[in-house]
Amino acid sequence: MLDFIESTLLSVPAVLIAFIVQGYGKALVADRLGDKTPRFQGRLSLNPTAHIDPIGFLLILICGFGWTKPVETNPSAYKRGYKDSIKVALAGPIANLITAFVFAFVSVIWVNTAYIIFPSVIVRLFIKIFYLVCAININLFIFNLIPIPGLAGFEIFKAVSPKNFYKYAGKLYEYQMIILLGVVLLAQYILSIPSGLIYKLFINIAYLVVGIFFN
Repeated sequence: MLDFIESTLLSVPAVLIAFIVQGYGKALVADRLGDKTPRFQGRLSLNPTAHIDPIGFLLILICGFGWTKPVETNPSAYKRGYKDSIKVALAGPIANLITAFVFAFVSVIWVNTAYIIFPSVIVRLFIKIFYLVCAININLFIFNLIPIPGLAGFEIFKAVSPKNFYKYAGKLYEYQMIILLGVVLLAQYILSIPSGLIYKLFINIAYLVVGIFFN
């Protein structure tokens, strides 16, 4: 029980960062491509209240599954049609992936320097937080690419293959809750392997690059 409470509390900054960069990333790309809807709705902000849905936030802390406030967009405002739609759909997941990559470097630099300045308890605490930031952002990157309603993968599917999308969209909408429930129940099996591989890749790259400066 204490381990659960500790991991839940340490997950708070990681989830906040992941949800903020996801929402802001999508809003920023949409805005740059000509859609001012996110700007008018206050989504071009790093303020957590602009992106966090309270229930979705609590659920991801407790159950490992949650959601943010959706970023509403107007695809008709894009100059390059479906190409811009793909960019906007990918913006959130890519923002999560970039964040994980950055924090892999933060984690490695911290491990190499923090013991000189801070007590070991503090060092280990932040190592856990940095790991959770990486892991949660990578998991969100993978999860959001699944082509079911409400996720970026669904929008990408629609933009890349509209004929197949409209062929299968009805079924996907009809069974979206069953599919989503199945994904959530099997998440640790679906996400753990690719997530672990990406995390190891990022950490190895970080150690390689940081090692050049610390050796």
